[in-house]
Amino acid sequence: MPVSAIAGLTLLVLGESHLSFPDHLLDPLQTNLTAQGAKVHSIGACGAGAADWIVPKKLDCGAENLPGAKPQVFGKNAMSTTPVKDLIAKDKPDLVVIIIGDTMASYPDPQFPKVWAWKSVTSLTKAISETGTKCVWVGPAWGKVGSLYKKDDARTKLMSQFLASNVAPCTYIDSLTFSKPGQWVTTDGQHFTIDGYQKWAKAIGGALAALPADAVKGAK
Repeated sequence: MPVSAIAGLTLLVLGESHLSFPDHLLDPLQTNLTAQGAKVHSIGACGAGAADWIVPKKLDCGAENLPGAKPQVFGKNAMSTTPVKDLIAKDKPDLVVIIIGDTMASYPDPQFPKVWAWKSVTSLTKAISETGTKCVWVGPAWGKVGSLYKKDDARTKLMSQFLASNVAPCTYIDSLTFSKPGQWVTTDGQHFTIDGYQKWAKAIGGALAALPADAVKGAK
């Protein structure tokens, strides 16, 4: 079996609500990446878009999982984002993994806010690249059309294509290739059951494991 590309590396994983609860993506992804030999620090922030990791924002909920520790879940009195440069300075990661897509897709809106999204995404990738740290951006997965968050396949595909074209120098991982529309069962159209999150975690882990060496470790 080939050695994982992330074996022996330190990872900082930042995400939205999918990463904000242990029974969502937080636990299975942390477990998967750790099993590959990585040292992983994960932070999820409910509703956080890319720009919220540049300027701190108070949020209703979130969670954090430090290497070798149990996850901590935070409510609105204790959850706010931390600028990515501060997190990188503290953790000194080899690789930053960003899992943000749904919060910026504006599913209920008739028009996708392309200019706003571009400014938000590029501000985050620029901040990371200025530290000399490599990054990977994981795009949104298919959900269920309609439901609480008004998620739909066309906007999900548009968001994924937008990210693929705009997250450089980060490497893009297209989650739409991991399943078929509607294949992973959701609880509200956007968030998955634990089975879906386990499958997503395994797919993300596999994609990271297969990355070329120059995509995961910079010259810091």
